[in-house]
Amino acid sequence: MVAIPRPLATSRFARARWLVLAPHADDETLGVGALVAQAAAAQRLAGVVYLTDGAGSHDAGGAWLARVRRREAALALRRLAGCDAPPPLFLDWPDAHPHQADSAAWHATMRRLAALIRARRVDAIAVTGADEPHCDHTACRTIAIAAIRAARRSVTPFDYRVWTDPAVPPARTMFRTQPMPVGQRRHALMAHRSQTGGAYGPGFRLARDAWRMPGDDILHLTGIADAR
Repeated sequence: MVAIPRPLATSRFARARWLVLAPHADDETLGVGALVAQAAAAQRLAGVVYLTDGAGSHDAGGAWLARVRRREAALALRRLAGCDAPPPLFLDWPDAHPHQADSAAWHATMRRLAALIRARRVDAIAVTGADEPHCDHTACRTIAIAAIRAARRSVTPFDYRVWTDPAVPPARTMFRTQPMPVGQRRHALMAHRSQTGGAYGPGFRLARDAWRMPGDDILHLTGIADAR
């Protein structure tokens, strides 16, 4: 039986306060740009948090590139959510080198996220799925689930996809956001100039196929127990 996504706007999560966790700056637009726009329009966006600093996406990267990626992320978020949206937060993990779960840095990040969840009264978190192929994507989900447990607050985690099919494998329950103008999402993506063009030298460049984004997002409802 094919799972049919339910409309998020008519679900019990329509009035949730949403926190979006993205492994890298640009994943927020590619994966959940419509969710960010929808939650912000309803004044229910608690924030967007980036796991990595972005300094390693190019061969000549470093602290200068991390500063560039921060500016790009802030601009993309304004294009998705408006000028009143909370500014993005960077956790500054190194690209493609996630901290080990038993390290002091990992636990410090987990406690920081848990405190943010409590402070901003988060009800739902959107984070990259466990089947995403990049190590930063899976690490982002792992630490999100740990932070939810540590926050001791009723928070519902949802998975989203960046590099895998948004609807596969189907969860028991999936939700679809309201559509946004495709041009708005692409306008936000173009804020990430370091990832979409060659202005900063050799390194990662988003394939042009990825620029063709749908107007809506699919979210997979997951339980805390599912993440063990």
